[in-house]
Amino acid sequence: MLTITQALHDQIVAHSRADHPDEACGVVAGPAGTDRPERFIPMLNAARSPTFYEFDSADLLKLYREMDDRDEEPVIVYHSHTATEAYPSRTDVTYANEPGAHYVLVSTADTDDAGPFQFRSYRIVDGEITEEDVQVVEAY
Repeated sequence: MLTITQALHDQIVAHSRADHPDEACGVVAGPAGTDRPERFIPMLNAARSPTFYEFDSADLLKLYREMDDRDEEPVIVYHSHTATEAYPSRTDVTYANEPGAHYVLVSTADTDDAGPFQFRSYRIVDGEITEEDVQVVEAY
């Protein structure tokens, strides 16, 4: 299960909406070993595409060095889907290289008549996708 604060949830959704029609992407870092998302880090989609996201390699290297210096790890890796449901694509699975992370997808398309977005979380390990519950809390 992913437990996330309302503030972080809202920041991810806001970033996804702001970058629409392109896919948004980013990371939420947390203290190493805690599985607690704390620091919101929106990233630039280097692909600038409505159907694909790509972290800029220099930005990603800088982020990992910064997380290492702060004894953090990527707790959430997120991106948006602009025209499809919030479910990992084959490409998403191929690029999922953080087995301990929660992969959050936000759909900015109304694909299920449930409202203007979907917010879903997955574990992706060795190519296997497992959806998990999301618990939104006011504070940890």
